[in-house]
Amino acid sequence: MQKPLPSPAPPAPPLEFDDLLTFAAWLYYVDGLTQSDVAQRLGVSRASVVNYLQDARTRGIVSIRLDPAAASRIGLARRLAERFGLVAAHVIPSIAETAGSDAGRPDRRIGTAGARILADMLKPGDTVGVAWGRTVLAAARATVASEIKGLTIVQASGSSLSTDDFSPELCTSLLANQLGARCLNFHAPVVLSSRALRDQLLAEPSLRRQFEHIRAADIILFGVGDIGPGSTFAASGMADAAELAQLRKTEAIGIVIGRLIDAKGEAVASDLDARIVGISLAELKQVPVRLCLAGGAHKRSAIAAALSGGCATHFVTDATTAEALLAGK
Repeated sequence: MQKPLPSPAPPAPPLEFDDLLTFAAWLYYVDGLTQSDVAQRLGVSRASVVNYLQDARTRGIVSIRLDPAAASRIGLARRLAERFGLVAAHVIPSIAETAGSDAGRPDRRIGTAGARILADMLKPGDTVGVAWGRTVLAAARATVASEIKGLTIVQASGSSLSTDDFSPELCTSLLANQLGARCLNFHAPVVLSSRALRDQLLAEPSLRRQFEHIRAADIILFGVGDIGPGSTFAASGMADAAELAQLRKTEAIGIVIGRLIDAKGEAVASDLDARIVGISLAELKQVPVRLCLAGGAHKRSAIAAALSGGCATHFVTDATTAEALLAGK
């Protein structure tokens, strides 16, 4: 039987590298190869590569510098989590907003960060509740196309009459499409004309099944809004100008998935709230993972209220908002 030919010897390092240690460091830190790839390239074990890289740091061939700004953001995230009892907080750098450009818009940037964090959370068979708003829509748009087995995306509130592109049904369907998931949209308006009609509609079997899915959610994705005249809430068509003016005279300071909250993050009773079709604050707080995406100067009081009230377990924001929240501004 013919003996197999011996494997070819590993290539020698180029002349500009004086030893394997330097060559290994270059392949790993500059070319971005994995330790296994480096080991294969050099014809050594992965353990040898680990030793090479450690020696490179010890001898000063490789120096690792932690960006002070990144370290500061890590500190802000840790302090936010401690301050508001969060499982985790994530803080992205702040950049100035530029007129006519989306580059500095907090909703776009926070939504993009939230999409990446959500992707790391998802598991096969999960049910994900989805709210609405500009930041949630940005997250849906930034989600990388993939398929997770048995994933269900469910709309957490009724549909909006808004003509803008941040409606609940769009946020839900877009995210489901990106993830190759089953999509459950709400076939009912978010606000009805009377409480009696809402109660009657919620007795329908199809909507009862929708709420069963919402209550069974493993994760819920939502934002926080204010109730000012330029807010998403005002643009959503949930309340007319007279109702909005009246609501601003109450203790309401913000809105979470269509529900008004006060400074403590508690629900504010109102005629509007009694006519809403969607998840309640109490139901929201029963979802195991509650990923809140929010930022912006005009929302800081509303965000602080939502976090203080325990609406979120995980929070994504920008550094300027994080600093303001920690300073109590």
